[in-house]
Amino acid sequence: MIEFAWYWIFLALPLPWLVRRFLPTADAARQAALRAPFLAELETLPTTHHRIASTNLRPLWLAAAAWILLVTAAARPQWLGEPIELAVSGRDLMMAVDLSGSMQIEDFKLEGRQVDRLTATKAVAGRFIEHRTGDRIGLILFGERAYLQTPLTFDRKTVHTLLEESAIGLAGDKTAIGDAIGLAVKRLRDNPENQRVLILLSDGANTAGAVQPLQAAELAAKEKLKIYTIGVGADEMIVRDLFGSRRVNPSEDLDEQTMTALAEKTGGRYFRARDTAELEKIYAMLDQLEPVVKDKRYYRPRTELFPWPLGMAVMLAGILVIAKIKE
Repeated sequence: MIEFAWYWIFLALPLPWLVRRFLPTADAARQAALRAPFLAELETLPTTHHRIASTNLRPLWLAAAAWILLVTAAARPQWLGEPIELAVSGRDLMMAVDLSGSMQIEDFKLEGRQVDRLTATKAVAGRFIEHRTGDRIGLILFGERAYLQTPLTFDRKTVHTLLEESAIGLAGDKTAIGDAIGLAVKRLRDNPENQRVLILLSDGANTAGAVQPLQAAELAAKEKLKIYTIGVGADEMIVRDLFGSRRVNPSEDLDEQTMTALAEKTGGRYFRARDTAELEKIYAMLDQLEPVVKDKRYYRPRTELFPWPLGMAVMLAGILVIAKIKE
């Protein structure tokens, strides 16, 4: 739809008529550069009078149209687009994903094919990121060291893209869970309380780093950072070798006791994901535990249209000037 930003400008439409109606007419005889004593006799000629009347009528209408267009442009006509939902500031949610060497174990299934743990995590966590409208999301990748891959941002697409581009071993083969928590505390401590959340996903035990996980959890609790931990990895898988097939536990290195303690110290919860279906349920539960803020706001994009009537007014004014020169 079209609307005008300054409706009151249209009050100026009758201004030319008011000027002509109430201001005194200029004395043409005094302002003339050349005086003709026989001018009065020329005005009495009927043919000349009618020609002047007919030729003056058309410029008058052009001038009126130009004035209407000029006033319309001054009123700032705008085209209002469809309402667009704005992102509302919700939680500051940081995701920490383990990239250690053990994440390459292929004990998950995704769409009917066997995949490694990181691939399954990318697929499920990616969908979780996409619909967290209103939250600022950050991404920490950790292995032997912890790195901030994405600072807190409303740009969920970028976070998803950078998660997809992560690779096993990018941060080293070991696991520094404590450093990942410490980095999350550092990045979230200046943000509003009761909105700080860390989702930490790992498949092993803390084997590297300068900070022990429980020490980092105590610091997180002081800073009001809530931690949800997810332990990934199947309890059993079949391995084939030269001696045949045997069953092994690919998650024997998972330190569930520490992962549970990390969550309990900070008011969060520990989840166990043995397959893709359980991982999807966990992220669905996280949506319920930390729901997205529902206070929606909208804005309507505005496109300025004043150049169109302004251009037409200038064009009509140009026509009048040319016609005046030719007279």
